[in-house]
Amino acid sequence: IESGGDNLAATFSPDLADVSLYVISVCQGGDIPRKGGPAITRSDLLIINKADLAPHVGVDLERMREDAGKARQGRPHLFTDLRRGEGVSDIVEELKRMGGI
Repeated sequence: IESGGDNLAATFSPDLADVSLYVISVCQGGDIPRKGGPAITRSDLLIINKADLAPHVGVDLERMREDAGKARQGRPHLFTDLRRGEGVSDIVEELKRMGGI
């Protein structure tokens, strides 16, 4: 797990993990998927958490969804509110589909 600004994932070898998940928060800004970067573009699953806070931090979720779709070129991404358990079942299903569970 890394903060969006630490860029540790850029040097992490994907061969060391069966499945790579990258978790970002809506609170980090709506432009995070647009900026790209290795973790955004190459992780097996991008989880965009705290979607419920979008209106409070001025983030347009639809724009963020479009940007994530473009940056990930078909790789899956999910919006979640993990504090309330929203999206957990979607993550589990995606992991099952990938063979990670």
